[in-house]
Amino acid sequence: MDKCEISNRTEFIDRILDSKKIFIYGVGRSGLVGKAFAIRLVQLGLKVFFIGETITPIVEPDDFVIVISKTGQTMSAIQTANIVGRVGANVAVITAKDTSKLAHASSILITLKDTNNSKTELAPLGTLFEDTALIFLDSLIPEIMKRLGETEKNMRARHAIWV
Repeated sequence: MDKCEISNRTEFIDRILDSKKIFIYGVGRSGLVGKAFAIRLVQLGLKVFFIGETITPIVEPDDFVIVISKTGQTMSAIQTANIVGRVGANVAVITAKDTSKLAHASSILITLKDTNNSKTELAPLGTLFEDTALIFLDSLIPEIMKRLGETEKNMRARHAIWV
């Protein structure tokens, strides 16, 4: 599979826009990155769910599932990708390991290379991957906004209201 190429980015956005339902999955901080992206997609008016929440519906054929895992070895992420793939969903994987079991379960692979492993005292564990994944996913929002004809005003109307 290809590394993080523009063609993967475009296909990733196309799949988001062509899907009736979008599901996101990740564990720990990768899950938090996924939830942050899910919030933006909801603010764009899309039907988005986080796998594992009690109110998440079942994944069906042609739904789009995004799985985020730095190592690509997280067992629950691999199982999720394999199960939804068997159901007929399209699976995108965002990982740092393009040869992982999780990467092999994807139909769209986004590889965010972790090239700074020697600097862990400044960014321990998966910090660089998680930050890169968040920036990558947030960088998609302006293009999705443009293609949907959405504005910040529209998005703000769908923003959570805190009382």
